[in-house]
Amino acid sequence: MLGLGFFIDWLAKRKGLDHYSPEENERNVSESERIYTETYMNQMRNNNDQGPLQ
Repeated sequence: MLGLGFFIDWLAKRKGLDHYSPEENERNVSESERIYTETYMNQMRNNNDQGPLQ
C-alpha cells in the first residue's frame, strides 16, 4: 500500500502536479457536493457515536 502511494506521488510529480492547495480545491467544489459530503460525514459521526453494539 505504501509503495502504491509512492508510485502515485512520483507519477503526479512527473506530470507536473507539484502544488496541491486545499483552499484552491475547496473553491472548485460545487455547493451540492459540499452539502452531500458534510451530510455523509455527519451520518458517519452519528453512527460511530452510537457504538458497535447498538
